[in-house]
Formats: sequence, C-alpha cells, structure tokens
Amino acid sequence: MTSDLALFDATYLEIDADSQAQAWQQNDGPSRWQAYLNQLCLETVIPWLREDHALRAIPALKTPSLQSIWAVVTGTPIQVGAQKIVLIPTETIDLDELRVPQEWIDIPNWMADYYVATQVNPDEGWVRIGGFTKHLQLKEQGAYDWCDRTYTLNDMDLTSDLNVLWLTQQFNPQEITQAAVNPLPALSKTQADQLIQRLGNSDLVTPRLAIPFEAWGSLMAHGGWRQRLAAQRRGITEQPSVGQWLQTGMTNLAQQIGWQAITLQPQLSAARGDQPSTPTAAISRQLQIEGQPYELNIYAVEAESAIWRFELHPVTPGARIPAGFVLRLRTEELEAFEGNEDQASEPVDRLYIDVALASGEALVWAIEPQPEQYDQEILRF
Repeated sequence: MTSDLALFDATYLEIDADSQAQAWQQNDGPSRWQAYLNQLCLETVIPWLREDHALRAIPALKTPSLQSIWAVVTGTPIQVGAQKIVLIPTETIDLDELRVPQEWIDIPNWMADYYVATQVNPDEGWVRIGGFTKHLQLKEQGAYDWCDRTYTLNDMDLTSDLNVLWLTQQFNPQEITQAAVNPLPALSKTQADQLIQRLGNSDLVTPRLAIPFEAWGSLMAHGGWRQRLAAQRRGITEQPSVGQWLQTGMTNLAQQIGWQAITLQPQLSAARGDQPSTPTAAISRQLQIEGQPYELNIYAVEAESAIWRFELHPVTPGARIPAGFVLRLRTEELEAFEGNEDQASEPVDRLYIDVALASGEALVWAIEPQPEQYDQEILRF
C-alpha cells in the first residue's frame, strides 16, 4: 500500500477512501478535525505495518478511549510488538521538526518508547511517515515550549529510517528508550469533578492549557476522568449505571468499549458452590491477556442484591488462570479498600471479588498482567 509518491527519504501511504469517509462520520464534537486526522493516521499506518512489514501492530487503546484523547490533545498510541509508539500527525507542509505534546512525555502512563512524525494530507489522500525518536531523547534534548506545552526536536536530530526501529526492537530489545519522569499529584474526586465541570465547556478551545500541567496531567492520567471530560465536551453529562445497562440495554459507547449483556446459565455459573443457581443477567467483556482470551463478567450475586461480583475466567475450554494473576478493584479515586483483590497463588479456574455497593457508587477494575488495549474506566452502580 505504499504510494507511487514514495521518495528517497520518506514513505507516502495512500489513505483508503472508505476509511476516510468513515473517519469523518465517526468523530464529532469541538475537536472533530483533530480526531479525524488522528484516525486517518491510525487507519493508514496500522495496515501498512502489518502488510508491508509483517509486524504485529494494534491500536494501544480501543476507539472510545482514543477519541477521548483526541478530544483534547493530538497523538495516537499504537503497540508494535513489545514497543509502544505514538504517531504525531500534522498538516504542516514540511516535516522539519517533531513537536510532541507534553502529555505524551510527562504523564507516566502515557509515555511511549518511540514517537513518529507523520504528515496527513486528507485532500490529496496520503500520509507521509517522517523521522522518529525515543522518549529519552525528547525528554533530555527536546526544546520545551511553555506556550503550547510541547517538546520539539529538529528533523536533523530524528532517525529517518523506520527500519532502524524494527531492527533495534529485534536485536536490542533491552535498549533503554524512556527517561525518568516525576510522578503527578493525586486528585480527589471533588477536585476532578470541579475540573471536569470547568474544562467540559466546549467553548473553551484548548482546555489542556487552561490549568497548570500538574493538575491537567493528573486528570488525563485517569482514564475514567478523561472519558468523562471528553463526553461532557460533547454535551453528554450522565453516565448510565451497570444496572441501567442490564435493564434497558447497552449503550453504543459501552459496546464499542467491549461490553455486552449476557445471561449466565446455571450449569455454567454454578461451577462453585457459591454461584447463582438460576439464570443471571450480567455484563461481559472479552479480554486478551498475554495472548490468551479471557472473559470478565459483572453481575448481582442475587436478584435485587446490593452485592456485585466481578469474575474473571479463561475462555478456552480446559484453560486455567496462571499463578500470579490479580483481579483488583479500586474506588473512583483509585484507592484500595479491604477485600479489593483476588490473586491466584496457583493455577485456578477463576478469580472473583464480591463487593457491596450503594446506589451511585463507582469502581475501577484492573488486572495484572494488564490486558491488551486496557484503559481505566469508571463503572457506576
């Protein structure tokens, strides 16, 4: 899919016409153009990496999570093998520099191994791949601009041949790619609510520059709060609860994230003595963890019960959860509480946590090892 426009020092990729039309339709809100450019970049580069370079490349996050990022800042994270790469799209005529928003450098769970300059031209239908650099180089050598909170490297300081990146990944996988960054201060739920209310006003063109970076970075580091902010900027202020999903059906957003409504049958859910003995409504999500399929189910232990169960089990018949896996729940502020995790000390059929929740309470789930395309999400009950 490399275009005939290919030059000696750059790679031009053709944008698929159908993908281009869908990218415009699938994005809305005040940052629609920014999201559009990022999606074109993603949907053009990923197939090229897979087809022309035989690399295992996937988006680092699911579409709703990516869209919540594009609503406030440019940049697209992808996973190529063991490496996290951020594509930085631009419409500028010349790729004479790589300008990376501070979020991708100084938020610990956003930082990547490599950053690639990409030029996107929707009118002419192509994406140009420019040079790349490591996080370490951007942090230590990049020029920081306080006005727009970016780190910049001149094109002369970038590596122009992407083959160098793939060769390094293959022959020197232990190469140090990231610099140390300072931890961000914790935000309380009250602080987060106030910031989301203030920054959620779509009339505010650049919310990322409206408050100090430490507060902004802490808000963005929490996937659930970032998604709430993006939704509010699109005019969506209410988040359905898990109970509402079960009663009235899954929203489009929930389905895009991966949730679906299912009914657990007694012969399946009664594998333990404490499992329900009648058909039970649940929400379920398929996960990939270390290359294997798993399923996370959430359901009320009994009808009308305030006790909810989070349950992880393998999808493959006969498979077991390896020792060392952890299913963990935290509060919306990511704080631990008594009985908030279940760890496999030996291979087991499933991990589960029962938790009593009042109406309106919220939790954030996590699993170790981390599933592919994982992003923190707030589930309300």
